[in-house]
Amino acid sequence: MTAVLQFADVTVRRGQATLLDSVNWTVNSDERWVVLGPNGAGKTTLMQVAASQVHPTAGVAGILDEVLGAVDVFDLRPRIGLTSAAIAERIPRAELVRDVVVSASYGVLGRWREEYDGFDHDRAAALMTEVGVEALADRTFGTLSEGERKRVQVARALMTDPELLLLDEPAAGLDLGGREDLVSTLSVLAQAPEAPAMVLVSHHVEEIPPGFTHALLLRAGKVVAAGPLSAVLTEANLAQTFGMPMVLDHVDGRWSARKRTGRHSG
Repeated sequence: MTAVLQFADVTVRRGQATLLDSVNWTVNSDERWVVLGPNGAGKTTLMQVAASQVHPTAGVAGILDEVLGAVDVFDLRPRIGLTSAAIAERIPRAELVRDVVVSASYGVLGRWREEYDGFDHDRAAALMTEVGVEALADRTFGTLSEGERKRVQVARALMTDPELLLLDEPAAGLDLGGREDLVSTLSVLAQAPEAPAMVLVSHHVEEIPPGFTHALLLRAGKVVAAGPLSAVLTEANLAQTFGMPMVLDHVDGRWSARKRTGRHSG
């Protein structure tokens, strides 16, 4: 078991605002983490540091046995798979799905004159099958539903066989069916022995796939709690994270939460 992320007192400031405040966090290679918190908690900034896109203002960010600030990020980034709304917006809508996936081999968005060998095409096809989008290979990205686009992005993020997979709010904007399809896909991936370490950002405990092992709770840039999911995901910790009393349920491997009302008190 090796650490893929090691944050020591990581702080990120922008002007007078502190986006992350002395975050200490370790992710090991066999762990699947969910990061939960309200809007403005610092979740996206945390992911940007983990993806080597933002450097800490203070503290040390260790990523895949390298130290951010002492490594060429262009060598580091191909070892990290990332899905985010920002990446999705840059994918050309006329691009074929199979090209969206295979072009990750060169780290480009929008296929141009690159050439790919049979291994690249075979891997892209296998990944599309793994996430359930193989039937969409000859569709253009712009014709897909939001849920289909999310799964295509997951296949693309896995194309380079990353050592770390970062999923920044992958279920955002999905309807109930789309969310459940994605959660099911991520659950299968999380439980695959060969899968990389995974970190998923969400606002909602309902989006935690079965097979995820750990949780980090953030509020106002600070860690509320971090560790094994069963120990961290408690009503008291959620109340502190989201600023209101919470009722938490865990049924058939899935979590749900709602605000505690008067009839639940006591």
